[in-house]
Amino acid sequence: MKKKGKFYLLLGFFQVFIVAAVFLTTNGFISFVAAQGDPIDFYNSPTTMVLALSAALSVGMSVLGSAWALKTVGTAAISAMAEREGSIVIPFLAIAMSEALAVYGLIVGILLVFNIPAAA
Repeated sequence: MKKKGKFYLLLGFFQVFIVAAVFLTTNGFISFVAAQGDPIDFYNSPTTMVLALSAALSVGMSVLGSAWALKTVGTAAISAMAEREGSIVIPFLAIAMSEALAVYGLIVGILLVFNIPAAA
């Protein structure tokens, strides 16, 4: 198997592991809290699972998109700076914008995690 294919396969397994960890962690905490007292129907609702999956997907997909953009823009920026040494501002801005994509995904993921219902 090629190195690139192996990398993408391992990256896919890592994403599946992260999503499974979010599901198991969320359901584990909810079942632990539900076993402590009164039955809580709201915390066992699909809302919790959907919010956890949305948080994992928002972070994962934005980081993958940012990595792809950084690979493409970074290669073009290096070649542009090799041809003209004075052109550093525009490639730097393009790299900063593609890095901001990952930060925005992380912010959305954090906001979604804080909206997951938790028993008080």
